[in-house]
Amino acid sequence: MSLQNKNILAVIPARGGSKGIVKKNLRQINGKSLVEHAATCAQSLKWIDTIILSTDCDEIRSHAQALNIDTPFMRPCELACDSTKSIDMWKHAWLESEKYYKKKFDISILLEPTSPLRTPQDIKDAIDLLLKEQAYTVATVSKTPGHYTPHKTLKVSNTGFIEPYLKDGIKYSIRQEIPNYYHRNGICYATTRESLIKKNNLMQEKCIALIIDRPIVNIDEEIDLKLAEVLMTE
Repeated sequence: MSLQNKNILAVIPARGGSKGIVKKNLRQINGKSLVEHAATCAQSLKWIDTIILSTDCDEIRSHAQALNIDTPFMRPCELACDSTKSIDMWKHAWLESEKYYKKKFDISILLEPTSPLRTPQDIKDAIDLLLKEQAYTVATVSKTPGHYTPHKTLKVSNTGFIEPYLKDGIKYSIRQEIPNYYHRNGICYATTRESLIKKNNLMQEKCIALIIDRPIVNIDEEIDLKLAEVLMTE
């Protein structure tokens, strides 16, 4: 089954290194690893032509293969560093997949395991928005809580004195007066081959926001695993 006659590639990026949580992508929430949560979500959408995992880690690769996720290549070490840009990793995965499967993919979606609270509908909404608006890219975002916005952010000088990050930020004492800000939540990125492969563009041009209006957790620290488990259970 295809979606509007488009060849769609899902990429699950899961490198082995992690400073915050050791072997983070293999950690479990409600009995499933973060990799498995991403894979299960993608596998439920029959119009996704191909699902692959990009990793530099043999253990993660073996785990993915046990979940029936294709791992047709290993990610080079230079694309598995803390400083590696997502666009470079994604381009490598896309081109290597086209080489392996001997076909071109029109669209690709990126499903980061560290955002385990995604749903199949989130992915479908991202693809639908991409096609409807003829955008280059769709990125899922969440509204930034008022106390984390630039208007509430402070700097501390070398002498220990507090300064507002924005010159007029100090006057915004009431949260409701702060303009809306949004941040990427890692639930899903969807982009076209024209944008990523040909233009080397991810979010710089014609990127539309898909707002996710529910609690989302990105797994960076141990406490995030516990919080995600609570939210997933509810």
